[in-house]
Amino acid sequence: MVRTQIQLTEEQVKAVKTVSKEHGISTAEVIRRAIDLLLRSGVYVEEGEKRMRALNIVGRFCSGRHDISKNPDAHLADAYSK
Repeated sequence: MVRTQIQLTEEQVKAVKTVSKEHGISTAEVIRRAIDLLLRSGVYVEEGEKRMRALNIVGRFCSGRHDISKNPDAHLADAYSK
């Protein structure tokens, strides 16, 4: 094993400690398992890949509204109010 140092938010520390107690494992083991899960899941995506994915969906969807780019805040407010 390689020793490393990381910084976590207060919320992350509390969550890691909770999981540690619930499963009877060390906080370090919780963090190692979380990293393994992230790496296996493929959820982590490089920035270039994110940009490519975003560009690939441009123009594929139609809201039926023609003024989205002129007044996006109003449309977002409307969408979140439902």
